[in-house]
Amino acid sequence: MKKQENSRSSRRFVKIFWGIVGGSLLLVIAFFVLIACGALGHMPTFKDLENPRSNAATEVYSADGELLGTYFIENRSYVTFEELPQHLVDALVATEDVRYYRHSGIDAQGLVRVLFKTLLLNRDESGGGSTLTQQLAKNLFPRDTVYSSNRVVRGLKLAVSKFKEWITAVKLERNYTKDEILTMYLNTVGFGYNSFGVRRASRTFFNKSVDSLDVCESAVLVGMLKAPTRYSPKRNPELSKERRNTVIGQMVKYKKLTKAEGDSLSALPLEIRFQEKDYNTGLAPYFRELIRVMLTAKEPRPGLYFTHEQYQEDSLAWATNPLYGWCRKNPRLDGTEYNVYTDGLRIYTNIDANLQRYAEDAMRNHLGRTLQALLDREKRGGLFSRDVPEEARQVVITSGIHRSDRYKRLKAQGATEKEILADFGTPVEMRVFTWKGEVDTLMSPRDSVYYYKRLLRGALMSMEPQTGKVRVYVGGADFKHFKYDMVYKGRRQVGSTIKPFLYTLAMMEGMDPCTKVPNVEQVFETNDTIWTPRGGSPTEQVGKMVSLRWGLANSVNNVSAWLVKQFSPEAVARMIAQMGIHSRIDPQPSIFLGTSDVSLYEMVAAYGAYVAGGMRVDPVLVSRIEDRHGNLLASFSSEPKEVIDPYTAYLMVKLLEGVVQRGTGGRLRWMYNLQGALGGMTGTTQNNSDGWFMCIQPKLVTGCWVGCEDRAVHFDNMAYGQGASSALPIVGLFLQKAYADATTGISSGDKWEVPKGMENVEFNCDDKEVPMSEPNDFF
Repeated sequence: MKKQENSRSSRRFVKIFWGIVGGSLLLVIAFFVLIACGALGHMPTFKDLENPRSNAATEVYSADGELLGTYFIENRSYVTFEELPQHLVDALVATEDVRYYRHSGIDAQGLVRVLFKTLLLNRDESGGGSTLTQQLAKNLFPRDTVYSSNRVVRGLKLAVSKFKEWITAVKLERNYTKDEILTMYLNTVGFGYNSFGVRRASRTFFNKSVDSLDVCESAVLVGMLKAPTRYSPKRNPELSKERRNTVIGQMVKYKKLTKAEGDSLSALPLEIRFQEKDYNTGLAPYFRELIRVMLTAKEPRPGLYFTHEQYQEDSLAWATNPLYGWCRKNPRLDGTEYNVYTDGLRIYTNIDANLQRYAEDAMRNHLGRTLQALLDREKRGGLFSRDVPEEARQVVITSGIHRSDRYKRLKAQGATEKEILADFGTPVEMRVFTWKGEVDTLMSPRDSVYYYKRLLRGALMSMEPQTGKVRVYVGGADFKHFKYDMVYKGRRQVGSTIKPFLYTLAMMEGMDPCTKVPNVEQVFETNDTIWTPRGGSPTEQVGKMVSLRWGLANSVNNVSAWLVKQFSPEAVARMIAQMGIHSRIDPQPSIFLGTSDVSLYEMVAAYGAYVAGGMRVDPVLVSRIEDRHGNLLASFSSEPKEVIDPYTAYLMVKLLEGVVQRGTGGRLRWMYNLQGALGGMTGTTQNNSDGWFMCIQPKLVTGCWVGCEDRAVHFDNMAYGQGASSALPIVGLFLQKAYADATTGISSGDKWEVPKGMENVEFNCDDKEVPMSEPNDFF
């Protein structure tokens, strides 16, 4: 009887046991099927797996192949398997998934640890059970990260995520080769410091390409995969070295390195060349920002603009500049727009990296080491000059306060004007810009406004006159602190740099550099007002007949005024527009003083026509755009347009050459020892608020502007504030370095292009020129 009962109990136990096992198995299968069908959350489709996409940074390159910067949500760029050094692959497999080449996406041995630690012990870490393919699945299709306080819910969500990763891993293994999966994995992982993918990490931590990594560097990067912050060679070098040696030990263990090699490599010090790049750092930040703004520009709509002039300018750019609004004008085949932050475009610009570096150095050296100290010394008694009335001073400071981020933040928080003014008068710790680098200081926000108003700003642009290729673009002194671009967006009075356009009209009307004109004061009568321009001529030459060459070389206002009277202000304004200046030019008798606001961008393009035989070429910022795979999407060039005849252009070249040879631009010769074919024009505006220098060379046209943010802050001493002292030296320093570097392709041996029939023409004007070792450029 007992035996029968025991037998029935045994059978019942077996049934129950197998029922539990079978039921559990059925539950797991059902669970698995529900996950695979997407009932418990989205599962990647075969289409998703065939075209897995991660956000890839758009890369901006110089003409000579140097990476200038990126636009990104995740700073990632892609590498191919062929670019991966074998020791990087060996280090990755030996450390992260030693059975990688033997499994089909799921490692059975590792899975046991995963099930035990994750499901049974409810621990988040996998215990090393995740294969590279599973990790790739997690990177491509991230887990649900919404936190739940319920432990059971957390466990179920983690189980669902694991099942999804296993299924996705198997699908990935069916769709891709092992090499492709490994490459995708290395393209998706993050390394910190906005570096996603091994290619970007190689640049960030070692400033080299992936295929140039050595074994130790590969081991450092593979070691970071476990915990990018903890094992960062920048943040925790000792821990990073320890982890690097662990990776090397794994390579020795699995016979990818010999014991001797491993010991030798482990003894080496940790060395990095950290190069973190963001929007504020690197070469040509103002240029990169301009490219970004142009690519993503929307079609102008009148209602979105505060001024009709700005609307007209953007409308012209939309209609004539193929780069402006490119992402919207050129959709993909499926009709969607390109996204510069996620599509991994490659933008190849016309910037010459070495020339750009020389220009930025020249700006920093002259403004930071020389000119700022002179202005600071002059402003010890106060920010403003005596000519600035108290009311105007208050307007300058108040507007500076209102434009500050601090004011806008306090206003948004509901603070009253009284509370805001009290806040601005209270000293606080802040970090400020200096020409020697950022410094921490204690200063009231109001005093910081005064401080920044006194800082000099500058801009420089260089362009190939024959092609329009923009080789150099320095939009300001420091992009992090001064975002406003003074090349393209900024407009300032141009002073005497506008005079060559007046002389161009004279050449077109039959005059030549040696044409004699009276150097006498001219009187203009307009609306019952009598005006006589003054300045610019040595006293001993007043009342004499002088050549136009001498008049332009010494920026003599009497000569310019006489020319305006011959042709009318309206004719001069039309000539300026014909040269490609789109900014508004008032056709007043004072037009030759350059009181209208014009951008440096326009001025450089207009001066380029003189060197290019009368052909104006619009500036070309970008040469081509490729997709992430290197397929050409667009190429860019500019069609030359004749604005003056070649003979007039050559006469202007000779006139501008005279400015450098014997006039206000002479410092290029005697101070910077620049020889060969050079021409130029200096410009200084009222009260020395703006200093300009335009320079032409057979292969390069360069323009430079210097001034403070507000025109009310300026040099009192013209010896420092005139364009020959403020802007010209920056061009001089820049060209010195450019000429010394044979790779730039420009030199003192470059020759002007001479029109047919003028090869033997010389202009030996019978002038008794007045030597001007310290030229004064009057407006």
